[in-house]
Amino acid sequence: MAHSHSHHHHDHNDLKGRNLLISILLNILITVAQVIGGIISGSLSLLSDALHNFSDVLSLIVSFIANKYAKKKASIDKTFGYKRAEIIAAFVNSVTLLVVAAYLIYEAIERFFNIQEIESNLVIWLAILGIAANGFSVLLLRKSARENMNMRSAYLHLLTDMSASVAVLAGGLLMKYFGWFWVDSVLTVLIAIYLIFMGYDLLKSSFKVLMLFTPDDIDLNHLRTTISRHSEIKNVHHIHIWQLNEQETHLEAHIDFYNNITLSEFDDILNEVEEVLYHDFGINHVNIQPEFKKDDPKDIIVQD
Repeated sequence: MAHSHSHHHHDHNDLKGRNLLISILLNILITVAQVIGGIISGSLSLLSDALHNFSDVLSLIVSFIANKYAKKKASIDKTFGYKRAEIIAAFVNSVTLLVVAAYLIYEAIERFFNIQEIESNLVIWLAILGIAANGFSVLLLRKSARENMNMRSAYLHLLTDMSASVAVLAGGLLMKYFGWFWVDSVLTVLIAIYLIFMGYDLLKSSFKVLMLFTPDDIDLNHLRTTISRHSEIKNVHHIHIWQLNEQETHLEAHIDFYNNITLSEFDDILNEVEEVLYHDFGINHVNIQPEFKKDDPKDIIVQD
């Protein structure tokens, strides 16, 4: 039997989609401007930042598509619909964050040992454009990023873009007034390290959800002890807990009863169990198999 306490707001999803679309268009503008500016000025930092932005355009498109698919209803051949689309997008985007970070470090080292004089004025103005556009996109997605893994991945891409543009601006100013062309490489490495730190955390979180791991904030032993306090319940075993997405946490388990209770009595007990699971553990989808003197493994976890 399943019981759900989750609520969905379609207008909020539409707002997320609109904000993503605006961010995609702004990043396309930045990417094109930086490619042209990098070629004209001879700046590898601008071309590198353009590549970074282009990877984010692709990531934002993945997030946008995932956001659209996540709203599709379930069907006979897709009983969960596309509710995991945003988790997959978060996983893909986190991988691209790590790849881009590694490439930025490689480029920074190359530039450090092959310092070239570049047209700093163009670098400065295009960096300011990048900061303004990405800063606006970050503000658009900030609220949604707190409650949605997919939006958080898009938000992190844009935040690192903005940070990269700040580094390019700082490098441009130092190159213009002091001739310190090596500063750009140092700042790029620092940004890439930050990008790896944030990308790895997101990769780990999305990987756990895709692998159906028990959420970090749920103690399985404590959960079993809590449910077993009910006077009619003898044992709780064969427990599986997983997140379908960030809004839905599912539990399936077998409950062994002391007495051969009726179905109506089981329904009453199940309602009590569901309330405890929801309010104490945040589990909003429950599937319980009742048992009485059944000969099966009574371990908490049974590998199927």
